[in-house]
Amino acid sequence: MDRIVVGIDGSPHAARAVRWARDEARAHGAILQVVMAWHWGDQRHVDPDAPFDPTYDQEAARETLEAFVAQALGDDLDGVEAVAVLDLPARALLEQAEDADLVVVGSRGRGGFAGLMLGSVSQQVMTHAPCPTVVVPDR
Repeated sequence: MDRIVVGIDGSPHAARAVRWARDEARAHGAILQVVMAWHWGDQRHVDPDAPFDPTYDQEAARETLEAFVAQALGDDLDGVEAVAVLDLPARALLEQAEDADLVVVGSRGRGGFAGLMLGSVSQQVMTHAPCPTVVVPDR
């Protein structure tokens, strides 16, 4: 196993998925690629209660991602790559998973109806990924 891709959206579910993926990457000597998709109209990955920021750009997205990774994983970031992509979440993850050995997502994130057991991004990735997929449960 050479590369594991994990998608994040800034939620606690995503933090659990990142930690699980990091442990799996270490166990297999693989690179961990943490992917955050963003777009101007949806900045919930920053703070779900923050007002819309019209100056938010690729650099701000990268800073948000790096802060999330550091908070989720601490200081030991050997073998971890952070990738902020201007795209829809499922499409970005599926594209990054093209050459991956495994793709990891959380079971629920910031979207939609709180009672859903599997988020729409997780479902799309699980259904269409070109490699094995792990959905890390919320508990």
